[in-house]
Amino acid sequence: MRDVDEEVRQIKKEIVESRGLIIKTNNLVNALGADIKSIAKRQAGYERRLNWNSGVAIAVIGVLSFVGLKLYFDAQTGAMRSDRLAAETAAEELRNDLGDEVRRASDRGTAAAKASKYYDLIRARKRREVVRDYPAMAKEALSPAEAAVFRDFEQQFRQDLSLEAYQKGLGLADEKKHAEAIKLFDEALDRHPNGSHIPAVKQSLALSLRREKRSAEALVYAQQVAEQTTDVALQADGWWLVALCARDIGDLDTARDALKLLIKKWPRSALSRDARPLLREVTREAYLGKKAAAAAPVSVP
Repeated sequence: MRDVDEEVRQIKKEIVESRGLIIKTNNLVNALGADIKSIAKRQAGYERRLNWNSGVAIAVIGVLSFVGLKLYFDAQTGAMRSDRLAAETAAEELRNDLGDEVRRASDRGTAAAKASKYYDLIRARKRREVVRDYPAMAKEALSPAEAAVFRDFEQQFRQDLSLEAYQKGLGLADEKKHAEAIKLFDEALDRHPNGSHIPAVKQSLALSLRREKRSAEALVYAQQVAEQTTDVALQADGWWLVALCARDIGDLDTARDALKLLIKKWPRSALSRDARPLLREVTREAYLGKKAAAAAPVSVP
């Protein structure tokens, strides 16, 4: 009987312990369910965020890819445009060069024909035609050698024509045809103004102008002859003519200065012997002129 009671107590104890264990197990199961639900919620949130981030990442990658493609396309388009412009520029330059070359060839052909005709004038010694046509010929597309030859011939013919006009002028001056001589002397000056014979031309021109009662004009050329250094042998004649022309127009001071210079610089020349009495005469005229001017009554305003 005692054993049965003991066994019943033991069974009750086990029943109580089993019930407590069941309660604990149930609590653990409930807690585990809550944890599983929480984990499921967090997993769902994580998956949503992951999906959202993935979408954003895909969108960003898409945008960046589009921008990159756009930049690459623009760069390629710009490079192609630059290449096209460079090619068009090169083609235009080639067309211009070709046109220039064609024009040069045409000009050269025209110049060659004109040069041949011009050279015929030179060989025929047609000096006036050579001098007349030279300015137009110099503008043609000549070779350096042709240009140099034509320039030399033109200068030589100018000098020849100038000397020819000068010689003819001297002949007319000897015949006392000074008006006609003046035209030829002017032509000689125009033909070759820098020739070595030009001082003599100006001297002869001044003499003819003085003979034509144009002493003021003659004085200009006489002074140029007196002051030039190309032909120093004519300087004394120039100062003598300066004195004569200045006296003609009443410029006695200039005449006196010219005579003094002539006597001082060329004291032994024949002109100096003539200059001394003329200087005394000019000095007397200047003195009398000043005396007359001083004696003249002063008009009262």
